[in-house]
Amino acid sequence: MAQRQVNNSPFLKPFFLKPPMCSPSHSRQRRHTLPASEFRNLTPQDAISVFEIEREAFVSVSGECPLTLKEVLNFLGQCPELSLGWFEEGQLVAFIIGSGWDKERLSQDAMTTHVPETPTVHIHVLSVHRHCRQQGKGSVLLWRYLQYLRCLPGLRRALLICEEFLVPFYRKAGFKEKGPSAITVAQMSFTEMEYLLGGAVFERRNSGC
Repeated sequence: MAQRQVNNSPFLKPFFLKPPMCSPSHSRQRRHTLPASEFRNLTPQDAISVFEIEREAFVSVSGECPLTLKEVLNFLGQCPELSLGWFEEGQLVAFIIGSGWDKERLSQDAMTTHVPETPTVHIHVLSVHRHCRQQGKGSVLLWRYLQYLRCLPGLRRALLICEEFLVPFYRKAGFKEKGPSAITVAQMSFTEMEYLLGGAVFERRNSGC
């Protein structure tokens, strides 16, 4: 499935925004070698940065990470084309990790499994660095990720599970609720949601994420 990666996708080209978090002097030193802002597929070399952002975002709230470091490495090794990272001056500020799935609904096995060459993407985690939250980065990244998935041959839909308070965010992004999920993590319950990749492109919104 790694051949599915669309290197010339317009959604992975450098995307210039406001200056990144670096200090002015640091930015002047690096501006000639790194784009101000870019989106690209993640690699196993990004795993530590991914896990640090994920751990800070989720453990402080729920006590659980959607993916362990081992699972992050596993997915970025097996299906890097189903991931997307947002980098500013070379620093990861937000990311999404997905994997392939081959059944109508997500099950507990979907949390650790990648099924290649399937029409369904399971979105495991979307996370934003703590210094970049409340800026709309979560909604922008999700928009670009879903449009990027449209460029990958054979993909038809994306599935995810989320807690109840996140349902409005994903609903605004064009996801539809499929009902309560069979997946449980540390006594937490989830709603399963679906996005049809053949549907209309949703409008970008500043969600505050």
